[in-house]
Amino acid sequence: MNELLVIRHGETEWSKTGKHTGRTDIPITEKGRGEAVAAGRTLEDWQIDHVFSSPLIRAHETAQLVDLDPEIQLDDDLMEWDYGVYEGIRTAETREEIPLWSVWTHEIFEGESVDTVGARADAFLERIDALEGNVAVFAHGHYLAILIARWCGLPAIEGRRFALATATVSLLGSHREDRVVRALNHRCGDALHPPKRT
Repeated sequence: MNELLVIRHGETEWSKTGKHTGRTDIPITEKGRGEAVAAGRTLEDWQIDHVFSSPLIRAHETAQLVDLDPEIQLDDDLMEWDYGVYEGIRTAETREEIPLWSVWTHEIFEGESVDTVGARADAFLERIDALEGNVAVFAHGHYLAILIARWCGLPAIEGRRFALATATVSLLGSHREDRVVRALNHRCGDALHPPKRT
């Protein structure tokens, strides 16, 4: 089984203030661009055979700045969770009206359920299972958290256990017959070496 590297997009004006950013198509900040370039250094030792990105500009721009060799393939299944009426709103603001509200535990009105996002992640994982070589994926915090959960065979809601910072690299692989998380939230710029096979 080959390795799957998942990279969250660089910082945006909304991510740094905690606003839910689903389908709103905003670019990364100057800091986010620097984070993306540093993430490229993290991946310097890797042979990457396939690169996929969400079509939203914050992910696609991050992928372009990381600058891996294979052509970037845009995939709609990698788009962030559609937060419906909660788009652009911080959790703390919603909790002023709905105590203990969370995207993980409450209905997302006019948006997607966590299981719908999980189904998109499953569809993407099924497609890349047919590929040979290592895969890099550029997408979004909540989506990638759900993708990690589904990689490990966990319910989509367990994505809440995998909080991802901007422009960090996480490594998904296998140990014998099990799919595992080899690295989580690896800081951009610090080399992440391919694992040695035993």
